[in-house]
Amino acid sequence: MGMTMTDDVDALDFAIVVYREDDRWEAEMLPVALTSDLHGLLHALRQTPSMGTTIGMVAVGDDFFVVLRVFGERVSVFLSDITAAWDWSLARQVLEYLDVPVPEDEDLDGVYPAGDLSIFADLGLDEMELGALSGDPDLWPDEVLSSIAARLGFYQPFERAVDAAIG
Repeated sequence: MGMTMTDDVDALDFAIVVYREDDRWEAEMLPVALTSDLHGLLHALRQTPSMGTTIGMVAVGDDFFVVLRVFGERVSVFLSDITAAWDWSLARQVLEYLDVPVPEDEDLDGVYPAGDLSIFADLGLDEMELGALSGDPDLWPDEVLSSIAARLGFYQPFERAVDAAIG
């Protein structure tokens, strides 16, 4: 199925990989092309030299975010808003991966997350808090990801990686 992707060249799109090395969190930028390629994103996360879990964080403009967690063969994925699939290929790919239909009612108003709300529960961010963060209309996707990074204990490496991305 062809998909017209909305591209806002002024929007901040980034993909970051977060992992533990020598008992501390590290974060690195991934190529911006991975903000529209779920398969490539998962491949990059699996290639990260981590002894434990690897986390991917993707912000797409001011529209939505995706967080992923890879531990061995186990993959958890969370999409902040399913309605982003109308305009963005990454959101559509995530819904396909999760086997969630793309909503047909384009009159939907609000934020409708999909995927594993408990993706970070074992790290101290429960389902309720992730749901509240993703649905907060006053926060941009990069701000939500920054809040998640702070809650999970890797705010400084995350911010350094974002700063490197936006120059």
